[in-house]
Amino acid sequence: MKLLFSILRNANSISSHRNVFNRFYISTSSNYHLYRSTNKDSLYRRISPIGDPNESIVPVLDQWVEEGKHVDKEDLQRIIKELKDYRRYKHALEISYWMTDKRFFTPQPSDIGVRVHLIYKLKGLEEVEKYLDSVPQQFKGFHIYSTLLNCYTIEKSVEKAEAIMQKIRDMGFARTPLCYNFMMKMYHQTGNREKMDDMMNEMEGKGIIFDQFTLMIRSSAYAAAGDSDGIDKIVKIMESDKRIALDWNTYTIIAEKYLNVGQVEKALAMLNKVEGTLATIKRNNTTYDLLLRLYALAGKKEEVHRVWDLYKKNQQIYNKGYICMMNSLMKFDDTEGVQRIFEEWESRGLSYDFRIPNFLIGAYCRKGLLHKAEALIDRGLSKGGVPSVITWCHLASGYIHEDQVEKAIEALNKAISICPPKFIPSKDTLYTCVEYWENQGNVEKSEEFVRSLEVEGIFSAVFCDKLRCFINQGKLQTGPASRVGTTEGEL
Repeated sequence: MKLLFSILRNANSISSHRNVFNRFYISTSSNYHLYRSTNKDSLYRRISPIGDPNESIVPVLDQWVEEGKHVDKEDLQRIIKELKDYRRYKHALEISYWMTDKRFFTPQPSDIGVRVHLIYKLKGLEEVEKYLDSVPQQFKGFHIYSTLLNCYTIEKSVEKAEAIMQKIRDMGFARTPLCYNFMMKMYHQTGNREKMDDMMNEMEGKGIIFDQFTLMIRSSAYAAAGDSDGIDKIVKIMESDKRIALDWNTYTIIAEKYLNVGQVEKALAMLNKVEGTLATIKRNNTTYDLLLRLYALAGKKEEVHRVWDLYKKNQQIYNKGYICMMNSLMKFDDTEGVQRIFEEWESRGLSYDFRIPNFLIGAYCRKGLLHKAEALIDRGLSKGGVPSVITWCHLASGYIHEDQVEKAIEALNKAISICPPKFIPSKDTLYTCVEYWENQGNVEKSEEFVRSLEVEGIFSAVFCDKLRCFINQGKLQTGPASRVGTTEGEL
């Protein structure tokens, strides 16, 4: 059922949101990792294993100092950056406060900008605005205002973003593409192409050079409009301007935009350029992962296998690589191929990540091979794996299609118990939730299913009433009223 897979998609997007725009703002510098001491005992090595955000790392920091170990501000800043990149925002914020409140390192505007970002990620805009009220005016410069602008644009708070952007202009800080890029991204996401063009025209008028991010946003707008010629224009600008550094990341994004508008051959030309950079990248697992995904999107199964062979030959492959390969093969519904990759992964003895067997569990459930799916889950549990929302959603879907409602409810209950908050099912998923029973000519069974969800407390009464309404109508309404949302606490 699509409802189950919608839960799956929402959970995935919340836990591991991948946005092509953000690739340019993730550090790729090899120096970034040099601070990790080769000594077996370093502060980062003590902090790193504490993955539970509910467990404070302050005692670890205090213990380090009590042992007479040295702490300098630069090391702490680098650890904060590392934790941010791994989305360990709570621990990063703890270090940020510990650094200034316990070690009494004087904060710089850049430190406060980082703290603003962390507060936003953990607590939202309201808490950011409260915090900024306590920050002395002398600290309120480019770092803070640009970070605040980024928060507003992410939230699509257009009026607030425009007001901060004007303040940045008035203070003379609008000298680089960064803030213009934030605004352009927001305008792209809110469908205001005219204001996107205004931003680019303003940049040109001020002599601010477009960077890759600027051009990628514009290419995304062209792709969304199905404008292949527009993407061609962006490529021409990039390749003719020597001030713009072209790398594998840029080419993979452009390739994806070409695929979005159906220009497969142009996409393949971009991917060929990506492969030309492989020898120059030391740690290029991410590049191989993207090549696998994009060749699969292009429908080139033989290229997927070729890249996988190169990957195995040239790199140490970890769980993420196996996930990318299996996901690519699933584009071709190649269950046998996925099975082979799964067996290869199991033989490696890597940490047991249920995202990997999930591909097979889903395939087995779709094909009515529930015994195989159940056996694979048991096998993963025996190896120390922890099933995810996706695991239970696959299993619930399989049970529903085999008319095993009680088992489906049990699996759904497990899924919902670990599902992220604020799940919003669309009108399509609501319809599909009852479509199976309707196709069987069994409205009573559909009602029984909804009642079971209600009795078990999996969904709120409001949600179930809406779902029951669709059963009684036998069709969807149209318009905004047909979208039903659930907020935190309603599931």
